[in-house]
Amino acid sequence: MQASLNGLTVVVTGGSKGYGAGIAGVLRQHGADVWITGRDRSALEKTAERLNAHAVAGDVIRGTDWDRIVQQVLGATGRLDVLVNNAGSAVSIKPLEKQSDDDIAQSIAVNLTGSLLGCRRAAPIMKEQGSGTIINVSSVCQRYAWPGWSVYSAAKAGLAQASKCLYAELREHGVRVTTLVPSWGATEFTSTTADLGDAPSRDADIRAKCTTPEELGDVVAHICSLPPHLEILEYTVVPMVQEIMPL
Repeated sequence: MQASLNGLTVVVTGGSKGYGAGIAGVLRQHGADVWITGRDRSALEKTAERLNAHAVAGDVIRGTDWDRIVQQVLGATGRLDVLVNNAGSAVSIKPLEKQSDDDIAQSIAVNLTGSLLGCRRAAPIMKEQGSGTIINVSSVCQRYAWPGWSVYSAAKAGLAQASKCLYAELREHGVRVTTLVPSWGATEFTSTTADLGDAPSRDADIRAKCTTPEELGDVVAHICSLPPHLEILEYTVVPMVQEIMPL
C-alpha cells in the first residue's frame, strides 16, 4: 500500500494528455497538490479541471517559461517536492539521413534540454529544503536500437546519464533522482506519429495490453512514497506483449 502524498507539491510536465495526465491524476488521488504544464493552454486547463489540479501553460524548452512556472508554484505553495519531467515527443522517426537539421534540434530540445532546464531550477530549491524527488521520464530507446529512432534514442540516453550525474550531485542533500523507463504505452504517442506507419503498438488488441497512463502513474506514486532514505536510480516498465530483441 502506498503512503499518502498529502502536502507534497508536484509539477508534471506534458500534463495535458497521455502519460503526463495519468501521472498527475494518480498523484492527485494520493493527496498531492499537482501542477501540470504544457504548451496547449486550452487542453491543459481542461485536464486540470478534470483532475482538480493546477494548470500553468509553458514550453519546457524555454528557460523563461520554466522561471515563470517555478515562480508561480513557489508563490502559491512555497515548496517544490516532486518534479516529473514527462514532456517529450517523437518529432521525426526516420533514418538520420532523412531528418532535417530542425528535426534533430527539436528532438534534442524537447526530449533532453527541456528536462535539464527544469532540473536546473528544481535542484537549488530541493537542496535548500533538504528533500525532493526528480523523476525524468526516458524510454527503452535509451538502451535498445531500432531503425529510425537514432535522434530520439540519443536524447533519451542523454537524459538517463544526466539523471545519474544529478543524483550524484544531490544525494548528500537528501534529493532523489530517478530515471523512469517506459516502453509501449496506450497513449497518443504512437497514434499521432505518422512516421511510425503500421507500428505494432497501433493495433487495438496490442494497445489494450500496453501500459496505461494510470498504471505509469501508480509507478510514479510508488517512487514518491518510498522512505526518504531509499532511492530508485532507474525503473523500467515494459508490457509483456512487447518482444524486445536487443541490439
